[in-house]
Amino acid sequence: MNIKSLLIGSAAALTAVSGAQAADAVVAAEPEPVEYVRVCDAYGAGYFYIPGTETCLRISGYVRVDVGAGDLLGAQGRNYRLGDGSIDEGDDTYNIRSRFTLRTHTASETELGTLRTYTETRFQYDTNNGDKNYYYTPDSPVKVPGAFAQGDDVSINFAYIELGGLRIGKDESAFRTFLGYAGNVMNDDTLEGDNYDTNLISYTFTAGNGLSAIVSLEQGSENDTINDYVPHIVGGLKYAQGWGSVGVAVGYDSIIEEFAVKARVDVNVSDAFSVFVMGAWQSEGDLSRYSENNYASWAGDWIGWVGASYKLNDKATFNAQVSYDEAEELAVAANVAYKLVPGFTITPEVLYVKSSEELSGTDDDAWGGMIRFQRSF
Repeated sequence: MNIKSLLIGSAAALTAVSGAQAADAVVAAEPEPVEYVRVCDAYGAGYFYIPGTETCLRISGYVRVDVGAGDLLGAQGRNYRLGDGSIDEGDDTYNIRSRFTLRTHTASETELGTLRTYTETRFQYDTNNGDKNYYYTPDSPVKVPGAFAQGDDVSINFAYIELGGLRIGKDESAFRTFLGYAGNVMNDDTLEGDNYDTNLISYTFTAGNGLSAIVSLEQGSENDTINDYVPHIVGGLKYAQGWGSVGVAVGYDSIIEEFAVKARVDVNVSDAFSVFVMGAWQSEGDLSRYSENNYASWAGDWIGWVGASYKLNDKATFNAQVSYDEAEELAVAANVAYKLVPGFTITPEVLYVKSSEELSGTDDDAWGGMIRFQRSF
């Protein structure tokens, strides 16, 4: 074998090996196209399409800090036993609540109308007043009253499904929501503070001329939870136009078989000034049955509210409300909601309450004040 033959053979061998390696090489697949989040503007600001679906999602919520003081909105400090056995008595102190609220909204179109869901979950650290076990020694728990700062249970305040006008799930009673909350003050329910939460099945009919109607079958909550298959029932009718709205709602308590009626008028006097008047009546308002009706937690047969809001400038709005019931309870609240920057509002509020001698044995009055810091997103 000469040198020429050896070189030709070596080249052929190298070519065969290279061909085999090329045949065995892994060819990388083309990358899948990335599906970026798409904005969904069909249901308002903040919605986006869930990737791979035609469902739109919005995430919102707020972080809020409330600081209260005074007889009505403050807290009573706890008593503490010192090392020498003496008691350090607690004085009046602040009532501070910090809350994180997370909301989710979904929406999509179907042949039966818009399919929506809404949830609201609250996480809260609060200054709770009440008797709590305080361990002076590991084996001697003692009930000590007063301010007790701690984390509250996580609460599901809303979790419902809507299809067209049908709503089912955890909500607040339509007796509260259909006509609107009492006012734009933070302490709007001082004389009517009970009976918000419920599971329900409701249907709202909305006409194109500003007329709407609702029927709601409700479970109630806590002591007002239904005790058979007959639900509490709410019905309402409302008419709304640019000038304001007028409406009425009726609630039937299926446990005690009594009614409550609420009527409201809102008037937009101008772009900056609005007022409302609302009144309510219950079929059994004897004080011996105070707050027994699921839809009437005020004292006596009737209660009334009047309130107003005035936009002072682009950042500040003044809100006020007065409420009064047949038992001669009086509550007056006023605040100024100030938008420091977009998404961050600071609201100082004062509250005055005159007690009912018929209800509590005294007609004393008391004051309180609070300030709210809220970052909404």
